[in-house]
Amino acid sequence: MIRKLSLILFLFCGVAATSQVTQKRTLSMLGSPFEMIVEAKDIPAADAYIDMAVAEVSRIENLISDWISTTPISDVNRNAGIKPVKVPQEVFDLVQRSIKISELTSGAFDISYASMDKIWKFDGSMTEMPTPEEIKKSVEKVGYKNIILDAENNTIFLKNKGMKLGLGGIGQGFIADKIKALLISKGVVAGIVNISGDINTWGKQLNGEKWKVGIKNPLNKDKIFATFPLEDSAVETSGSYEKYVTFNGIRYSHIIDTRTGYPASGVISVSVFAKSTEFADALATGIFVMGVDVGLDLVNQLPGIGCIYVDDKGKIFASKNIDLKKFNNE
Repeated sequence: MIRKLSLILFLFCGVAATSQVTQKRTLSMLGSPFEMIVEAKDIPAADAYIDMAVAEVSRIENLISDWISTTPISDVNRNAGIKPVKVPQEVFDLVQRSIKISELTSGAFDISYASMDKIWKFDGSMTEMPTPEEIKKSVEKVGYKNIILDAENNTIFLKNKGMKLGLGGIGQGFIADKIKALLISKGVVAGIVNISGDINTWGKQLNGEKWKVGIKNPLNKDKIFATFPLEDSAVETSGSYEKYVTFNGIRYSHIIDTRTGYPASGVISVSVFAKSTEFADALATGIFVMGVDVGLDLVNQLPGIGCIYVDDKGKIFASKNIDLKKFNNE
């Protein structure tokens, strides 16, 4: 999966100043750490809201997972090169939005990555790089332009046999947004959903302060280099600081550029701030692949979007709307 491998985001909660309570639950879902924080009138009410969130995760997982054989996405993959498949509206819309982000990032983000041959190993077993021929062949079935959508009939068709969609690079952000919308509709005035670093917030802490996240330096995991307040907004971090290989002095991340078959290089982590966790999730993968210069240029053209890069030398870069000095903890 084209995903971040572990969290570098920490949540800071203030002390309650009202009769409301803050309840937190941490568990594992979607093969990742899952954390919910909600404010409610009492603990039983808060637990009921968190149960709703957990049920929503399971519901959506059974729509978009390519690892579960009975999902609509798995049905689309089985019929690659054969026939279009009718899917539920929210699945169709998610794939449609994914393609738009592929267009925005010139293919650096691509949900058809799941059809790649896995020739790169990041478990310590690789002793030499794959050949150029192997690398080229590994991505020959990848290409978002071969995902054919029919909005009138709500069908998805993968043009070529062997194509496969994987929503790992956007799905967790999508779920975080859906949970937030669900709980707001149920009357939850404040909370945080955190799915393996895909974080969305709403409302404020009980003491009236904004929720805060701390971003750790991936080259020094014991140190947080900045904390940021979040109010009704999202942040997502993608990183390669745990899974990578080095050949000829070049550090290659586990995040593959599906346009070339080569792993992204030069970047260790990127954090994206946005209103939507879904958009932050997908964009983080895309601009990680694009690299610091091209990625910053893109983000600086997107209203309301911010990002922070850490390159492989440990140098920190931020988009023009983020003043790191203001939030620096050092």
